[in-house]
Amino acid sequence: MEYHKLGDKPCSSHLFFSILLVFVFIASFADAAIHFHQFVIEAKPVKRLCRTHSTITVNGQFPGPTLEVRDGDTLVITAINRARYNATLHWHGLRQLRNPWADGPEYVTQCPIQPGRSYTYRFTIQNQEGTLWWHAHSRWLRATVYGAIIIYPKMGRPYPFLMPKKEIPILLGEWWDRNPMDVLRQALFTGAAPNVSDAFTINGQPGDLYRCSSKETAVFPVEAGETILLRIINSALNQELFYGVANHKLTVVAVDASYTKPFTTNVIMIAPGQTTDVLITADQQPARYYMAAHAYNSANAPFDNTTTTAILEYKSAPCGAKKGQPLKPIFPQLPGFNDTATATAFTAQLRSPYKAEVPMKIDESLLFTVGLGLINCTNPNSPRCQGPNGTRFAASINNVSFVFPRRNSLMQAYYQGQPGIFTTDFPPVPPIQFDYTGNVSRGLWQPVKATKLFKLRYRSKVQIVFQGTSIVTVENHPMHLHGYEFYVIGSGFGNFNPGTDPAKFNLIDPPRRNTIGTPPGGWVAIRFEADNPGIWLLHCHIDTHLPWGLAMAFLVENGVGELQTVQPPPLDLPQC
Repeated sequence: MEYHKLGDKPCSSHLFFSILLVFVFIASFADAAIHFHQFVIEAKPVKRLCRTHSTITVNGQFPGPTLEVRDGDTLVITAINRARYNATLHWHGLRQLRNPWADGPEYVTQCPIQPGRSYTYRFTIQNQEGTLWWHAHSRWLRATVYGAIIIYPKMGRPYPFLMPKKEIPILLGEWWDRNPMDVLRQALFTGAAPNVSDAFTINGQPGDLYRCSSKETAVFPVEAGETILLRIINSALNQELFYGVANHKLTVVAVDASYTKPFTTNVIMIAPGQTTDVLITADQQPARYYMAAHAYNSANAPFDNTTTTAILEYKSAPCGAKKGQPLKPIFPQLPGFNDTATATAFTAQLRSPYKAEVPMKIDESLLFTVGLGLINCTNPNSPRCQGPNGTRFAASINNVSFVFPRRNSLMQAYYQGQPGIFTTDFPPVPPIQFDYTGNVSRGLWQPVKATKLFKLRYRSKVQIVFQGTSIVTVENHPMHLHGYEFYVIGSGFGNFNPGTDPAKFNLIDPPRRNTIGTPPGGWVAIRFEADNPGIWLLHCHIDTHLPWGLAMAFLVENGVGELQTVQPPPLDLPQC
């Protein structure tokens, strides 16, 4: 009897825990919500810098709507294109597991949504929380078509830091005093670099230092003593930025929707495509303080040297000397435009808050040179050859300047078995070894144009070393990998040394990101596991460089069974 009674207890215990697990499983789905949105892409009048432009917006808003969801939620977003351009939308940083059809880059995972047509993006957020963003992924539409994605933890799960009193999305952008699509069109015709922007913006507004802008400068009221979470997004088209708030410390707690070990800084450097979450405490004398951003320019090239501002305003701040007039805001000290030391010191402080699951046994070790190039012209004096010395600008990875297809998207061609759209012979290492950051022979400046993919087995462990080159100019290239997050395990200046540099890799607590800059004249190493089947774009997030060819794509093969296989395409997927 004693024996059976002892035996009964585990049985009833197992039954109890089984029932409990079922309830937990059901509850996890009950907590998840489905969010339905309609995004109307259309031109609306937007006035900046004294002039009104017909600007492409979403739902008439610039910046576009903020999406607020929780981990586990599903989004169903119908994009209706009422603009005069082809359009797609990309949900930057979302994994889109087994679902490349919702990723958005035109001619990669879908054909564009043509004017007058629509497409519904359907996707579920899986084990991600923090700040991401969405933007157009069709030519230069993303200059004005973008917005924040805020992913809160699942119900009952707290932040791993002190709960802030309030949260403020900070979208850093760029503004052209003309149609950005015309700026790109002119550059692609002439082969020269496009005109730089006329202003930077914070939440769509240039701020006090620009003409006709001070009345609309963004103002963020705060109570003395409260802590605020700033969700900072660099949605600028082409420019890395320094950002700071006068007299206030910033405590970095997350980047690219991955938590970090908290650290305090006066300034952050944030590249296009990246997000940074910081805590700021209103612990200064009640007053008005500028938050400001200006360029970090790592290249020997023209850039927008203006400064955008918004105002952190203590509600208890006294009025100015003139009756009823607010105090003049205090200005922050930002680094110099070319302060690579500060930019490097900032990124070097980023660490995961826990021991990271870094792939240790590598199946694919890749060395990718990233940089600019020049295409020689048969008639150097023609209107179409206005680049340096009568050439056309180009860019490449491993000397392959990526050509986006037009007859079909890469993913649709792959799924349908259509030949002739791409090849899978992208080189794993540079075809020719050379002194990448030294004085490069002009014979190596012209890349080869092609649509080449690199094939990865499902669940293969991948290491990529991005090696910057000095061709035309050294530059910080923020590399973004669609469909994945990766660990940034090391970086340095000069040429990567495979014999000595791996010994310095951080394989314990490297930061996890979806976009990482190659130091100007240097290298950066990442690792990830290829656990998401489909075709996924890898590209520089400086949008000037994308049509020049600074991109490639991975073809990640299916694994075994339905849960390791790309799901079928939706019925309304646009056709080319």
